[in-house]
Amino acid sequence: MLAASAHALDADIVVFTDQHHPVAPPPGVRVVYLDASQHLKTRLNRNLPNTPDQAAAVARQRLQEGGEHLQKQLALAYQGLVDAWSLGVTRIPAVVVDRQYVVYGDPDVSQALIDIATFRRPRP
Repeated sequence: MLAASAHALDADIVVFTDQHHPVAPPPGVRVVYLDASQHLKTRLNRNLPNTPDQAAAVARQRLQEGGEHLQKQLALAYQGLVDAWSLGVTRIPAVVVDRQYVVYGDPDVSQALIDIATFRRPRP
């Protein structure tokens, strides 16, 4: 039923959460960790020198060493924040379907998708 519910919706599905609110998404469902940018910043800022010029130089070096992969991670992390904000996400986890249906607080993504599919089902 798990994969069937995601496939049956045939929709754009995004789950917004953070590391403190783990979720179990079905395959193919995009998960956005809203704390990813903070984790990346913490990693980049770890053990920086105390002088601003030296700290800036080390930070630049770390960004260069991380290359395109790190830049892509940063871009995706901040895009996730923008997406959540633009959708009006107020709590996590949030399972969002087609940018208009949301279930808050359920870490069982499959169940949230079933709930949304049930709500969307035509009524007699």
